[in-house]
Amino acid sequence: MMDRRRKVAAVGVVSAWIVLAGVMAGFAHDRDDDDDTFTFALWGDTPYSAVEATKINALVADINAAHVAFSVYDGDIKSGSSLCTDDQYTAAAVRFDTFRSPMVYVPGDNEWTDCHRINNGGYNALERLSFLRQTLFADERSFGQRTLRLRHQGPLGGEYAENTRWTYGDVVFLGLNIPGSNNNKVGTTDCISSKSVRTQADCDADNVEYAARDAANIQWLHDGFALARSRHLHGLVLVLQADMGFDLPETETFNERAQPQFEGYTAFLNALVAETQAFDGQVVLVHGDTHFFKMDKPLVDQAHLVPNLTRLETFGSPNVHWVKVTVDPRSRNLFRFEPMIVPGN
Repeated sequence: MMDRRRKVAAVGVVSAWIVLAGVMAGFAHDRDDDDDTFTFALWGDTPYSAVEATKINALVADINAAHVAFSVYDGDIKSGSSLCTDDQYTAAAVRFDTFRSPMVYVPGDNEWTDCHRINNGGYNALERLSFLRQTLFADERSFGQRTLRLRHQGPLGGEYAENTRWTYGDVVFLGLNIPGSNNNKVGTTDCISSKSVRTQADCDADNVEYAARDAANIQWLHDGFALARSRHLHGLVLVLQADMGFDLPETETFNERAQPQFEGYTAFLNALVAETQAFDGQVVLVHGDTHFFKMDKPLVDQAHLVPNLTRLETFGSPNVHWVKVTVDPRSRNLFRFEPMIVPGN
């Protein structure tokens, strides 16, 4: 069987085996481990520059030295003002494979949603999404020198292949394609711009894509919670890229969550709140996008706390650091979070 690096290089022939791989994926099982307490790493939104690229080796070495069970990258393999050329995706795959333990990738907006921008090369966003799926989600297993077998929502290399699921210890993990830029939902006045090559037809197609993927994401969320309940697991972690608009819940004059530039996340967040409130365990929502390390409980509002839901935002450009999460079933808080500042970075 071809190794991952040859698969990534052979994008031109990948479609020949996607159908078979998709059939085989239907017979794959989530990986279950009997570990009690374990740790995993979270990072994303880097490298955005040549300077940051020089810091990745130190970050990888730091995570490798921590002997985590696995790592998860929550999107944006490049900056939002750089070209969406094919080599960006293949270079990311090579980076991810330098981790000793499994490395799970979740896509961000800079990889596809924003590629219509002229300074990104003026690509069609949906074409870049298709290429991303064929290039980085053509294998059922994670990246890394050791790998995890992942359950994919769609056929490998195809629609929704990037939505992943795995179980480890007492926790279900979900990777979801929910990117910044309003989840690829285009408002009626936001389509045509001198900074973009999009046409109205492109925006109409984007909105069709958004609606279908939003429904698929909500179904994947529901399936993940159903799995956790059926196995009597005590935790669920969902990882996505977008900051869905809960950075300013304390403002007096407006609620950021209610602003139109965040309406592409409303249906998913409503589903998340409902599922979490019906779940006896603890839930962690991980994202990147706005590049500040944060941990809080932002939903629904101050008067309606969802006590078993925690939001964790990872570091991002220009800060090349990571977050260590410890899962301890004997602790009152199943999850413990530690910002890991990489020496020299």
